[in-house]
Amino acid sequence: MSGIGKAAKTSKPLSQNKAWAYVVAGGALEIVWATGFKYDEIPSILVLIALLTSFELVIRATKVLPVGTTYAVFAGIGTIGTVAVESFFSGGISLLKIGIILLLLLFIIGLKLTSGEDRH
Repeated sequence: MSGIGKAAKTSKPLSQNKAWAYVVAGGALEIVWATGFKYDEIPSILVLIALLTSFELVIRATKVLPVGTTYAVFAGIGTIGTVAVESFFSGGISLLKIGIILLLLLFIIGLKLTSGEDRH
């Protein structure tokens, strides 16, 4: 086989499990960059790297997963994590906010479990 044939090697398609891992990692990075907008303790370069990496992971995941579900789960993870970090730094969280977060978590899990059902 020539060197040209090796360069033209096709990439392996992304599995759904790996795509969901990308969404979770992207959501976790969203917590970093969203929190970094408020707190100076997080260096700006880390915020920028987290922002770009999180969107790259989500973009890659949407090659395999439904865009709407992917974005909703990504944003939900970021929202829940950001509220948790904010409550940690502010010293508390209300019961109403905990209830709303749990409801959001329930909907995220529901979206994840039902993704791909409309393909049948």
